[in-house]
Amino acid sequence: MAETKGKFDFAIDRGGTFTDVFARLPGGRERVLKLLSRDPQNYNDAPTEGIRRILEEETGRVFPRDQPVDTSLIGWIRMGTTVATNALLEREGEKTALLVTKGFKDLLHIGTQARPKLFDLEVSMPDVLYDEVIEVDERVVLRQDDCQLPRKDKKRIVTGSTGDSLEVWRELDLERVEKDLRGVCSRGITSLAVLLLHSYTWSDHEKAVGSLARRLGFTQVSLSSEVMPMVRAVPRGYTVCADAYLTPKIRQYLKGFTSGFKGGLKDVDVLFMQSDGGLTPMDRFCGSRAVLSGPAGGVVGYAITSYSQTEKKPVIGFDMGGTSTDVSRYAGRYEHVFEATTAGVTLQAPQLDINTVAAGGGSRLFFRSGMFVVGPESAGAHPGPACYRKGGPLTVTDANLALGRLLPSFFPKIFGPGEDEALSSEETTKLFRELTQEINLFLSSNQSQANHSQNGAVPSGQSEMSVEEVAMGFIRVANEAMCRPIRALTQAKGHDTSQHVLACFGGAGGQHACAIARALGMKSVFIHKYSGVLSAYGLALADVVEEVQEPCSLQYEQQSFGELDRRVDQLSKRCRDTLEARRFTSCQVTTEVFLHLRYEGTDCALMVSSAGYPSNTESCRAGDFRSAFTKRYLKEFGFTIPHRPIMVDDIRVRGCGKSGIKSVYEAKQGRKQGKPVTTTKCYFEGGSLDTRVFLWEELPCGQSIQGPAIIIDKNSTILVEPCCEACLTEGGDVCMTVGSDPHCALGTELNAVQLSIFSHRFMSIAEQMGRVLQRTSISTNIKERLDFSCAVFGPDGGLVSNAPHIPVHLGAMQETVQYQIRSLGSDLKEGDVILSNHPCAGGSHLPDLTVITPVFRKGVSRPVFFVASRGHHADIGGITPGSMPPHSTSLQQEGAVFTSFKLVTRGVFQEEAVTEALMAPAQHPDCSGTRNLHDNLSDLRAQVAANQRGSQLVQELIDSYGLAVVQAYMGYIQSNAELAVRDMLKDFALRRRQQQSGSLEVESEDFMDDGTPIRLRVQINEEEGSAVFDFTGTGTEVWGNCNAPRAITLSALIYCLRCMVGQDIPLNQGCLAPIKVIIPPGSILQPSLNAAVVGGNVLTSQRVVDVIFRAFEVCAASQGCMNNISFGSEKRGYYETVAGGAGAGPGWHGRSGVHSHMTNTRITDPEILEKRYPVILEQFSLRPGSGGAGKYHGGDGVTRKLLFRNRVVLSVLTERRSTQPYGLNGGESAAAGLNLLHRADGRVLNLGAKTTVTLQPGDMFCLNTPGGGGYGEEEETNGRPQSKRRRLNETFPERGSVYEYRMAQEGV
Repeated sequence: MAETKGKFDFAIDRGGTFTDVFARLPGGRERVLKLLSRDPQNYNDAPTEGIRRILEEETGRVFPRDQPVDTSLIGWIRMGTTVATNALLEREGEKTALLVTKGFKDLLHIGTQARPKLFDLEVSMPDVLYDEVIEVDERVVLRQDDCQLPRKDKKRIVTGSTGDSLEVWRELDLERVEKDLRGVCSRGITSLAVLLLHSYTWSDHEKAVGSLARRLGFTQVSLSSEVMPMVRAVPRGYTVCADAYLTPKIRQYLKGFTSGFKGGLKDVDVLFMQSDGGLTPMDRFCGSRAVLSGPAGGVVGYAITSYSQTEKKPVIGFDMGGTSTDVSRYAGRYEHVFEATTAGVTLQAPQLDINTVAAGGGSRLFFRSGMFVVGPESAGAHPGPACYRKGGPLTVTDANLALGRLLPSFFPKIFGPGEDEALSSEETTKLFRELTQEINLFLSSNQSQANHSQNGAVPSGQSEMSVEEVAMGFIRVANEAMCRPIRALTQAKGHDTSQHVLACFGGAGGQHACAIARALGMKSVFIHKYSGVLSAYGLALADVVEEVQEPCSLQYEQQSFGELDRRVDQLSKRCRDTLEARRFTSCQVTTEVFLHLRYEGTDCALMVSSAGYPSNTESCRAGDFRSAFTKRYLKEFGFTIPHRPIMVDDIRVRGCGKSGIKSVYEAKQGRKQGKPVTTTKCYFEGGSLDTRVFLWEELPCGQSIQGPAIIIDKNSTILVEPCCEACLTEGGDVCMTVGSDPHCALGTELNAVQLSIFSHRFMSIAEQMGRVLQRTSISTNIKERLDFSCAVFGPDGGLVSNAPHIPVHLGAMQETVQYQIRSLGSDLKEGDVILSNHPCAGGSHLPDLTVITPVFRKGVSRPVFFVASRGHHADIGGITPGSMPPHSTSLQQEGAVFTSFKLVTRGVFQEEAVTEALMAPAQHPDCSGTRNLHDNLSDLRAQVAANQRGSQLVQELIDSYGLAVVQAYMGYIQSNAELAVRDMLKDFALRRRQQQSGSLEVESEDFMDDGTPIRLRVQINEEEGSAVFDFTGTGTEVWGNCNAPRAITLSALIYCLRCMVGQDIPLNQGCLAPIKVIIPPGSILQPSLNAAVVGGNVLTSQRVVDVIFRAFEVCAASQGCMNNISFGSEKRGYYETVAGGAGAGPGWHGRSGVHSHMTNTRITDPEILEKRYPVILEQFSLRPGSGGAGKYHGGDGVTRKLLFRNRVVLSVLTERRSTQPYGLNGGESAAAGLNLLHRADGRVLNLGAKTTVTLQPGDMFCLNTPGGGGYGEEEETNGRPQSKRRRLNETFPERGSVYEYRMAQEGV
């Protein structure tokens, strides 16, 4: 299909700034072209203009710009485009209506209920994609054999595509739907997204609505059952909305594109790249599959050109552009994800796993509180970097220019207001001099302060920095920021980062390739000859792909193989028939079968291919999927569950029509070596060096170039660093061998650049510990919900780095480590590991088990560092399953207690002793020992393994730099956090003095529902930037479990300080260095040793935050509760926390239906909830009017109605049912929450804030959560103003599996 002899073939990547064109000319010659994507003064459409120019230049014929292009010479056109991505970012798609099951009109607004940025009080979240919602009074529910609901009338039984049986509870009222649709249509909306619950398996209702809508004149109708038939209503809903929102825009673009050609390209084969890396015909290109159309071409390009089928060495793709960098991996097959977030929209569709981080050539440079910071803000295309001569800020590009790594004389003169000037070295140098002066002033002025800091920071200080040293510092920080996602991407799946080749492409990547590879331990860098336009070239190499997928509910076992084979054959035939209808011969078509598999009772599903695992007598015909699954599970997670059934969630078939071209490259031959065109001065770590400059096009095959050198072509600049060597391959590509970095000795004095580097390194250690823990743990809580934290501590037990940032863990582990140092002292030996969870020893609540490992160094008698991991264990005994009883009155009722327990002694895991301790709660009345000993022991071993990895990484860091240097920078990082908090307190004191009151003492008070006061008085010392937080006057310890250990108050305080600082700072011991905390012993915030505390962790912590923010007048109160709901029986149990309203603040409205402050837990999807538990979710929507009124109104809470199908015990642990969340500065209080029980006999009962009650089938629990308080006095004409629409590209949105993992961790 790819052969079109005698004609021109075009592969075009239309990016946001530039459009790249790769053309194969008659005879096989190739050429490339790069032009601006938008240049309305010269042409309407960049791809059309690129084709026109090449045809005109190569044929000598005139192709007038104002006339449609003659297509007689065009063989095929392949395109990748950012049209869909840009429409999503800019929110410029088609006006759309959402039609959804009644009771769920706000489902996509609430989403997972987690906020994207933990410390963003405004809770900035992207708008939903629809303009109107229609609720449809229809309902189908999954049948459950043990359902005990009283049957009033017989329901229609239907069978879904998964084989599940469903009951139609409410039939579709098409007459009412037609009336609603006509109303929407009359308001000019002609794009419709349809999301009905459980339509992934039974789609009749959706299809009926779709037929009606098309008949009524809707031009775009997207049904969730057709767009992506996968279980989970929320991501399927986002996906169908994106499809309805974006597809009309794509059609509009395609119409404009085809109109630029004679006959509308009717006789030309036009294909578009999809997010999964496959091409599809123009008429099948749709919104939900288009968002990665641009970058997908680059992945295909490097995968095909840089992966060796003989060596089989895996490759990391590194695409560094202007605003961001894309990182991906290829090891012989494309790595896909099936759910990823782009521009704030979670799409459930096959997508290449492309991880985007906010570090590109246009990333801005900042110096904040003594720290070099790169991004995430970008200069964008306009004004662009400072050197573009349009008044832009300093960026990474400017840093490369200042170091002599970019040469203006080799760039076209397209800069400045008239776009006719060269890059400006002068403007870059001027701004760098100003920044360097600011940095040097800071370093000198903070010298004396740092000498007196409690960490002993800066013993002698850093000499003044030069402009080059500052620029080099920013480059090193940018490189480290880009290394972290690469480490995460590889290590997450058990791969060694150093055993990869770095395939570098994109305009800016070549300047950083050697440094990135060296930092990651890689020895090889590959840069393709078309690296500057590799996304376009990848389109020419790509295959046409047809994918089909169906949901499934079968167990992978002998009895199911016949049905699996039948369905696989059916889907494979659909793929083959479609591809053969597109003129592919049968020998050009291949199909690959995937099964979406998971162990029963878990959520870790893997999309598994049987490639390499042929079928046998104990497998289905398509292959031995059991072996493929268990081997991959072992690789990624470190264990298997041998006797657990394997479930099939989806069947997927990917058909490929082989159509990629074979590249013909006439490389420059001959023995004559290419000579440098000039020599320039380039700055490296050791200073300025003479650096030869070569033109890529003049280099013959086989020539080797020793660094330092620069290789330049039209579209990219490659820096060959010292101790590296570049060689030109036979194909004309550049392959670089990366040598080791000549080690520069680093002293213990403060170096501002190294401060940023070490901050990244310490965080990376904590992150890698987390990856090991997640891979090797076995429980759902740790492996899937990611409810854990890992951290590194100094020899004094002070926190250095913590990942992820789970609010209730912040700073709390520090108390635990320091307790062990005081308690055990010299009894801590090498090979010991300590287990602790007692509140008096820094514990938060008993299920959070902390495992601590001291790090010893040869020749040093005491630990030089500590590493620790804290994980939430699902059960550790006590009076109720889950170890979170709502009515506990003593600590013993909440489970097993560990204070300073040696889990490992001299390297031996103490299984017998820890088992005895975990079963000990059974000795207390009405209590049980742990109900899941196997998971406890497995997870504790995983925590020990994570600590071992952390200890190993700390030792490697010490090996590289020396103990004195590593400990010195530990202190500097803590001092940096301290400085940021001191600056914030000084700013607050200054603002207070400028107000009429002028008092530097603030106070506040709030109450628990039982009337217990929490009082705070803050005294601020403006000169020192310090403060005393005095909780004297707070109520006494309570009967019940709302007592909060001291560690909880410190966690809440660190959270509040970080929010008030307002920028990224290291969250460590330094945050609390300027703070003195006074908590009266015997109070609710520092209870006695045996006080019950489980509610303090999840409820009182929220009230502490409210009190602190009230004192500082930061914002109105948020819902102030986590709404802890659990239910269960002897067979199974379920636990959730539920969203409410966020408080408004100065300049923003509170977000509705979101978790706030000390929790960020994701909620179970409605379809999963109903599939696995004896419950029907009748309603999950916002609670209108529950947010407080004001100039800025508070967010609304939610209403959640659960109808129970069986007898269960329901436990409710909530707050803010009596006291209302306060408004601030004239804003009104929000509505309190309300817990109602609707009995099957019609009675309605108020359950109160905390209770345990037995429910019968047919009973319904109705949870109404509190809203957020309003801010400022409401203006008469204001009413409830809409929040301003935020353009998503104001801040760069990350994406990819590494980002999803971090969001999932912070969503705990």
